[in-house]
Amino acid sequence: VIPAGARPSMGKLVDLEMLVCTGGRERTVAEFRELLARGGFRLKKIFSGAAPLSIIEAVPRPGPA
Repeated sequence: VIPAGARPSMGKLVDLEMLVCTGGRERTVAEFRELLARGGFRLKKIFSGAAPLSIIEAVPRPGPA
């Protein structure tokens, strides 16, 4: 998860590398929420530490199966 705004971040460098090498990109918290919602999930928690990586915990939204 990259921080919003213009603050420098290792995640933003990884974002550029992913774009150039694979056509992919890093996402902000808001972008992950939207992506998860479209897939029927909700963001429960983000685990971030000193490393430039985060773990996202998502759970299914209640509804018809």
